[in-house]
Amino acid sequence: MKITSMTNHSAIYPSLKGKRVLITGGATGIGAGLVEAFAGQGAHVGFLDIDAPAGETLAASLPGAHFRACDLRDLDATAAVLAELAEAIGGVDVLVNNAARDDRHTIEDVTPAYWDERMATNLRHQFFAAQAVVPAMKAQGHGVILNFGSISWHLGLPDLVLYQTAKAAVEGMTRAMARDLGADNIRVNTIVPGNVETPRQKQWYTPEGEAEIMAAQCLKARIQPADVAALAMFLASDDGAMCTGHDYFIDAGWR
Repeated sequence: MKITSMTNHSAIYPSLKGKRVLITGGATGIGAGLVEAFAGQGAHVGFLDIDAPAGETLAASLPGAHFRACDLRDLDATAAVLAELAEAIGGVDVLVNNAARDDRHTIEDVTPAYWDERMATNLRHQFFAAQAVVPAMKAQGHGVILNFGSISWHLGLPDLVLYQTAKAAVEGMTRAMARDLGADNIRVNTIVPGNVETPRQKQWYTPEGEAEIMAAQCLKARIQPADVAALAMFLASDDGAMCTGHDYFIDAGWR
């Protein structure tokens, strides 16, 4: 029997209703799943993405969601957009650092400039987005930061050395942030997705490659953005109140 995602029986978290949630990379793929899920809980959602057409289309379909186009490699622009979105939704209770880009590359391809650009794309903005929202979270006495890692470095997948370097660092950053911010009642965790079925991921795998992944997973079904969002909502809710400083896998048992 094929096991499918239980998205038609999703939990409702009363503590998420009215929460103010900021999401990076929210226009497509996992990010869009996050935006839709938090909005479905009655949260006030602000999200940003470099893909303006997709972001505007998604925001138009979700009353009360606020979108701004932003290139997260530009830290000044990122800080300004986060502040604008926080004002639009009335503050910030939850930050979801989802944005990333897993372009393939070889060791021989890497130049110092490409190294810097990949770290800016996959690591640096997570820290500075958190830095931008922490003062407000401290002032109100609570907050949740969810950073996104990747199963790729745990598996040692090929042609992703810089992406995997950045994603490994995300987990270390989460541990450090959780320690430094715990006294202010700010929880910080990492979500580690496996191979999630999105249009972008489909470009990397042949049918044979997808079959190999399925064979390696304990559960024989493709992970959906809604599955990842379900984990994020638990960790953001009051039900996850004592969860901090850890990595939470949603990988169907691949690792």
